[in-house]
This record gives sequence, C-alpha cells and structure tokens, in this order.
Amino acid sequence: MTVQPGVDEDLLRDASVLVVDDAPANVALLTRLLRDAGVRRTHGVTDPRQALDRWQQARPDLVLLDLQMPHLDGFAVMAALRAATPDEQFVPILVLTADTTSTTRDRALRAGANDFLTKPFDATEVLLRVRNLLQTRSLYATVQRHNATLTAELDRRASQERRLAAEHRELSSRIDAVLAEDRLRMVFQPIVDLARSRLVGLEALARFAADPPRPPNEWFEDAGRVDRGVDLELAAIAAALEQLGQLPCGPFLSLNASPATAVSPQLADLFDRVPGERIVLELTEHSQVADYDTLLAALGRLRRRGVRVAVDDTGAGYAGLHHLLRVRPEIVKLDVALTRGIDTDPARRALATGLVAFARELDAVIVAEGIETAAELETLRALEIGWGQGYHLARPAQLPSALTLNEFAAVADSA
Repeated sequence: MTVQPGVDEDLLRDASVLVVDDAPANVALLTRLLRDAGVRRTHGVTDPRQALDRWQQARPDLVLLDLQMPHLDGFAVMAALRAATPDEQFVPILVLTADTTSTTRDRALRAGANDFLTKPFDATEVLLRVRNLLQTRSLYATVQRHNATLTAELDRRASQERRLAAEHRELSSRIDAVLAEDRLRMVFQPIVDLARSRLVGLEALARFAADPPRPPNEWFEDAGRVDRGVDLELAAIAAALEQLGQLPCGPFLSLNASPATAVSPQLADLFDRVPGERIVLELTEHSQVADYDTLLAALGRLRRRGVRVAVDDTGAGYAGLHHLLRVRPEIVKLDVALTRGIDTDPARRALATGLVAFARELDAVIVAEGIETAAELETLRALEIGWGQGYHLARPAQLPSALTLNEFAAVADSA
C-alpha cells in the first residue's frame, strides 16, 4: 500500500500494533502486512488468554482483534482491555471476523470496537482502516494534551485569582482599619518664598500609624488597588482641613489629590466649608489623565470659589508640557528629580530655566521640591525659582495648637 508521505509515514513508523488471532497464519499475514507498510513494532498473540499481559507489556497504539477464539472470545478480550485502559487514554480496536452478520457487528461496536472488517479481508482496506484509526488516536492524544494544558492554565488562573482575591480582602481590611480607627494623621511642610525667606504655604502630608509600617505613597497605592483611593485621599484632606483654623490668614494650605478625587462631589462638599482662597489643590498623578474635559470642568468650579491649582511632579511621569497646557495651573511644582543635584548638573539647570520661562507665560509660580542642601537652594535662587520646600528648609511636622507661624518663618530665615 502507498501511504501519504510525511505525517502518515511517521504515524505508521512510530505506531505499535497488537494482533490477537487464534490462527497463526492470520497473525503472520497481518504482521507482515503492517511491517511492509512501515509499522516497525508489531506484536502477535495466538492465545487470547495472553492478550492482556501482552497488551500491558507492549502498550500498543492499536489492537487488531479476532472475535471467534477458544478459551476467550474477542468480546471477553475487549472487556479486559477496556477495563485496563485508563480513562484518559484511547486505544482503538479493529475487529476482524468471519462472522458477517449485522448482529455480531453491532454487538462488537457496542462492546468497544472502533471499526469492523470481515474475513477474508482486503489488504488495502485493512491498511486504510489501520491508518484511519491511528490518525484518530493521534488526534485524540493532541486533544488530550491541549485539554491538559488548558486545565493547567485554568488551574493557574484560578489559583492566581484566589491569591489576588485574598490580597484584595487583606488590603481592603487594612484600608478600612485606617479609615475607621483614626490611624491617619497629618503633618505639614512649609513652602517658602526663596527670595524673601518668607513662609507662603504649607503642604499637608499624610502619615499612617498602622501595620505594616510603610511609606505613605504605598498606602495610597494599596487603597487605589482596592478602589478605595478616593476615600483615603478624602480622609486625608478632611483631616488637614480640620487644622486650617490653626493657621494665620496669610499662608495657603496645599492638599494633594488625584484627578479622580479632584472631580469627586465629596471634595467639592469639603471645600464648601472653608475659604477657597486658603486652599491650593495639588494634582498628583503618575498616569495619563483619561478625561480632561471632566477634570477641567471640576477645576473650573473650584477656581470660581477661589481655589488655586498646582501640578505636582513636573519633569517626571506624565506631568509634562501638554498636561500643564491643559490644566493651566497657578503653581508648578518641580519634581525632586530635577532639584536634586541641580547645583552640579548643567542639564538640570537648563531644564529648570526653560520651565521658569514656561511658567511665566502661564502666569504661574514654580515651587522646587526636595531642596536638601544650601548649594541647591542658592542655585534655585539664582535661577529665579520663586518658591521651594525641602528638608534643608524645614521637615514635615505636626501642627499642634501651640505652634505659631513665626517658628516656621524662623526655619526659613535660617536657611
């Protein structure tokens, strides 16, 4: 028989076939026929009582089985083979018998035979049936491997989803505890007019007395991951506003908010209770703003109440020129990455100089964040940066009722 090249040749060459027939001449004929077609591993059994043991030894891909045999007929052999075959495996059986009745054929198919041929058989037809059954087994194995891979992937995803759900519950519990148990406190860092050494404002910064100890930005990131970011930001803003009365009328209070919080009705409600001219809303965002129209509309409403807008992290993340042009802030805050080492880095100075000119066109004031050395401070003054904040000027501190602005001013004057 001529087989198709490539896949069919490989299928026959790699196959193992077991022939069970009580007539040695039939076993010899079928074995030779298979080998001539390219099947390298053939196994013949003339005593059906040995069929199961030989099957377990050879683990064939296909069984050619006679029905009428002494001691055990083909139906009993099929029952034994099917019982020994794992559920996930498929080993096809081709029945070869001299019984041509439809009753016998139907019984054989019900017993587990996958195909049926009557003796005397045509060699070409036998090989065609053999090839077709081997292809079916190959497809079955492919499907099984695919299903195993799919099952493993589904198990992996289910495990990942369970892990993420557990993490979500844990994070939600932490954030709920912070909000419910008053574990949030506010500290304030002075913002100083660099030319006059005069206090112009204070930025409210959140601190968390909660476990596990971690930086404030990680608490806000965790809150965002469980859709509580706006709630936590609003809680921090509310806590800061409660201390607004401890400040004299001059300096402003700068409050951090993401765009999602800036557009929330709850923020507008909080600002309705305080003089808007005392407030700077500092937009903090490390990803692109999804809806500028909604954001600008919300900022417009706040501005009409006297609130000023600052853009944080300019020079880092997405706080670029396009963002500045859309928001048109009253205050532009230089990211600490630009301030750090500006006294020794011409590139940083050039960029800061350009931003100063840009801010003037917007009629905005620049605040340099993260000033940590006297050399950085003097360089920023020489670049005509208007305002600044950082550890060199003053560290964030709580604002007890006994604290006066003169103490903050003294820190600025000593710089």
